Amino acid sequence: MGLIRLAIDRPVAVMAAVIMIVMFGLVALYSIPIQLTPDIRKPIITITTIWPGAAPAEIEREIVNKQEDELKGLEGLEEITARAQDGRAVIRLEFGLQQNMDKALLLVANRLDRVTGYPEEADEPTFKTSSSDDNPIAWIVLRRVDGNTKNMDHYRDFVEDVIQDRLERVPGVSRVNVYGGSEREMQVVMEPAQMARYGLTVSEVLGRLRQGNASVSAGDVDEGKRRYVVRAEGEYQSLESVRNVVLRSDRDSATGRVARVTVGDIATVKFDHKESIRFIRFLGESAVAVNAVRDAGANVIETMDGIRGAINELNQAALPEAGLYLTQVYDETVYIKSSIKLVKQNIWIGGTLAAIILLLFLRSMSATLVVSLAIPVSIIGAFVAMTALGRSLNVISLAGIAFAIGMVVDAAIVVLENIYRLREMGHSRTEAAFKGASEVWGAVLVSALTTVMVFIPILVMNLEVGQLFRDIAVALSVAVLLSLIVSITVVPALSKRLLNDPKRESRVNIRLPLIDDLAGLFSKIVLGLTRRVSKSRTLSLAVVVSIVTAGGLASVT
Repeated sequence: MGLIRLAIDRPVAVMAAVIMIVMFGLVALYSIPIQLTPDIRKPIITITTIWPGAAPAEIEREIVNKQEDELKGLEGLEEITARAQDGRAVIRLEFGLQQNMDKALLLVANRLDRVTGYPEEADEPTFKTSSSDDNPIAWIVLRRVDGNTKNMDHYRDFVEDVIQDRLERVPGVSRVNVYGGSEREMQVVMEPAQMARYGLTVSEVLGRLRQGNASVSAGDVDEGKRRYVVRAEGEYQSLESVRNVVLRSDRDSATGRVARVTVGDIATVKFDHKESIRFIRFLGESAVAVNAVRDAGANVIETMDGIRGAINELNQAALPEAGLYLTQVYDETVYIKSSIKLVKQNIWIGGTLAAIILLLFLRSMSATLVVSLAIPVSIIGAFVAMTALGRSLNVISLAGIAFAIGMVVDAAIVVLENIYRLREMGHSRTEAAFKGASEVWGAVLVSALTTVMVFIPILVMNLEVGQLFRDIAVALSVAVLLSLIVSITVVPALSKRLLNDPKRESRVNIRLPLIDDLAGLFSKIVLGLTRRVSKSRTLSLAVVVSIVTAGGLASVT
């Protein structure tokens, strides 16, 4: 009651509050992250271990079984699934919905560190969490310009050093993945004839190469009050260091001379590229592909602008000298902009139609203006709450805004109609505004709360469906609650000053034949049914049972 009286007595404060809500809403609208769909957090960790050339049975025996033994019993782990494929082991860990994924990642890393005895050719395990953020927002293809005949497979190192590094510095980009091309490697090509001459086998050569390519700790040396940590660095730094690896050393007992056989004597050591097993082609030509994954919560539109700027910078500076150029072949913002544009159009159309319907039935410009004001204040104010709660602007949240347009005027219409009724009864502007809002504020409060209560299960649900539709629940609930505040503050304050005297305005004299006839027919039917049902308790129960039964059957089918 006090809030209603305060709003009527201080209209300037009410309008100042409305202007502030609109201003904060517009600021929030330009700062809120924009993306296609809401972020969906999945409590899943995927572990991948590469062993080139290994059969599934070998991978299961040497990798999968060992990792599974260590990962069993992890805190919060609900399901573990493993797949052994050609050259790859994939283990999928699914945790409970309340699991702290940062803690889970740390536990998984610690458990994997306990696994020993991996095959020498196997890579270190890699693991990542699964979420909607993993989907790339851009795909870019590196191509050759006319006249460049160099093999595209040899450009992978260039892509990683130049292009990947530049794109990862774009604000909002989480990581950049490179596909295609082959990595540069050091190759030792053995000559069978020379190996036979010196009586060497492949396993012996591999063993000596592994022994020579090691850095080990040699302990500590104490000198007075100082302690020095000694480490023997033996990793290969050049082709020559590999060629000089001694495979065999024999001393001639007669001359005392030492004969050594090195890698350079039985093999050719060179830098070359790995044999490609995956190929990227664009428009029939060999290419190297790059995609960009955004940071969680980053504005996709702004991030994409930064990616385009980086592409233009590379195409103008570093790439022309190498005879290359970048082409963007996928842009997620195209779909985002088109989807959001469509929803925004529906919002504008819905708001306009709502105002037209109000004008047709209220037959008063001042009354329509008072009620229609609830739409922008409630909708724009909802953006403030969405920004404060860390939500994003996407097709789901905009759908909630679109649904709310028709609902935010309900409370305002109820309050305005009651005020208008009291004015017709002869009450003054101030008295009608106060009593009209006070009499129905409880009804509009219950109506708004019942709408909000429907969405509470979605707000607290941590399943994927709850995360997906949480934005629509937040947008609609906040808009409805704001419309409740508008109906008991803004509507009474404006009604006191804008609502015309019913005895003087020509509302009754304006007639729209088709609309008035249909409305009159509808009123007669509804009022007639209401009178009959209200007179008989049996008929009332029958109507309720029929409606519930029909609804249940419809939901089943």
